[in-house]
Amino acid sequence: MTDATPEPRHSKIDTSVPHSARIWNYWLGGTDNYAVDRAAGDAYKQTFPGIVDMARASRHFLARSIHLLAGELGVRQFLDLGTGLPTVDNTHEVAQRVAPESRIVYVDNDPLVLAHARALLTSTPEGATRYIDADLHAPDKIIELAGETLDLSRPIAVMFMGVLGHITDDDEARAVVRRVMERVPSGSYLVIYDATDEDEAFRKAQSGYDETGAVPYILRGPEFIRGYFEGTELLDPGVVPECRWRPEPGIERPWRADLCGVGRKP
Repeated sequence: MTDATPEPRHSKIDTSVPHSARIWNYWLGGTDNYAVDRAAGDAYKQTFPGIVDMARASRHFLARSIHLLAGELGVRQFLDLGTGLPTVDNTHEVAQRVAPESRIVYVDNDPLVLAHARALLTSTPEGATRYIDADLHAPDKIIELAGETLDLSRPIAVMFMGVLGHITDDDEARAVVRRVMERVPSGSYLVIYDATDEDEAFRKAQSGYDETGAVPYILRGPEFIRGYFEGTELLDPGVVPECRWRPEPGIERPWRADLCGVGRKP
C-alpha cells in the first residue's frame, strides 16, 4: 500500500537559498540538490569537516534503532517526522526488510520532498508506506493524519531524526515532542538523533549557514536534548553519541557532537 497527500500546501520550490534537506542529501552523496545547496554545503564542510560524517552517522543510527525496534522489540509502526529527501536505507526499507508487515508514515512539508514522494513511497504488499504533507509545528494534525494509516491503539516508534533544531523556540520544541508522545499509546518509542552545541567549529559553521537566509537550525546542549526523553524509559545505553549507541562490532567512529537515544513510553 502506498499513499500521499495529493497537493502540497506550498507548491513553490525556492532555489535562491539553500535548504537543509537538499544539503543533507548532498552530504550523503545524493543528486537531489541545487548549486546553492552545494555551495552552502561546501562552506559548512570547510568550517566543520565532521558534518559529512555526522550526516552518515544519522543514517547508521536510524538503521540500528529500527533493527532493534522491529527485530527484537516487535514494533510494526513507525512515524518519521521531518523525513527529508529519500536516500539509502530509508525508514520503510529498513523496517520492512526486518518485518514486511510494517507500516510507515513519513511527515514533511517541503515541496521538493513531496515531489520525490512517489519514489519514496514503495512498500511490501504486507505493509504500508504513506507520506503526509504536514508541519512539525502542528503535532495534533500530524497524529490525526497519521491515524489514517497507523493504528493509534498499538505501539508506534516516533522518530525525530535531526529535525528538532528547526523548531527555534525551546519551549515549543519540548512541547511538540511531548504532545506527539501523549497521543501515542503505552509501549510506543521515542527515537531522536540530534546535534549538540559543544563544538566551537560546529557552532561557527551553523551560524554561517543561518546567515544565508535559509531556515535556521538551533544547536542545543546535551542536557536539553536528554530532556526530550523525560517520561520515557531509556533503552541501554541511554542518550549518548552515535558512535556509542550499540555500535556494530569492529567498527569505531569518533565522537562528532551528536546525541541519540531510544525511550519507551510506559
